[in-house]
Amino acid sequence: MRIRNLVFCCLLLQLSSASLADEQWVPLFNDNNFDGWHIRPGGTWTIVDGVIHGVSPATEKRHGLLVSDKHYENFEVKLQFRVHSGDSGFYFRIEENDSLVSCAGFQVEVDSSLETGGLYETLGRQWVVKPDEEKHLGDYVPGEWTDLHLSTNQGNVVVKLNGVTTATLTDDPSRRKGPFALQLHGSMEMDVEFKDIMVLVKD
Repeated sequence: MRIRNLVFCCLLLQLSSASLADEQWVPLFNDNNFDGWHIRPGGTWTIVDGVIHGVSPATEKRHGLLVSDKHYENFEVKLQFRVHSGDSGFYFRIEENDSLVSCAGFQVEVDSSLETGGLYETLGRQWVVKPDEEKHLGDYVPGEWTDLHLSTNQGNVVVKLNGVTTATLTDDPSRRKGPFALQLHGSMEMDVEFKDIMVLVKD
């Protein structure tokens, strides 16, 4: 009986290991350069010791974007950001264009206000979900490193800041696939950092 139990436990461990192997978090940057990404005009992006730093002067009217070459459909993303000044965002499922804002689609709001963690649709519905400042964002401190977690499954979207849910959508009709992008908002002084950006792709 003991041998059977031992064999059964070994099989469970093997199955658990296989399941973990199927669900692996993958870094979106290699910590040294922007291989796998392209830069749209507007602002300046650098990467030093794994920290992505974006800056742009208030005289720059264009939204400067750092855009992934790869497109994603259903996924989870986790990252850390720190906003020193300006209005940034993490775009997903976007469509690039030649306008001053360079794309259309959703972004998770990333800025120095308590609107951070909301969902904004550029060249679309604009604000789709604004966070409840009193309920959800009491632990968000602008200027400090903050954890962001974004999960999508078809039309369902969930955003969390520091483990607190700040925005949800169910069966939303928006675009279901597209690249990621980091944003530098035009016509304002921009200074923002991102690091530890990881993705878990779902079936």
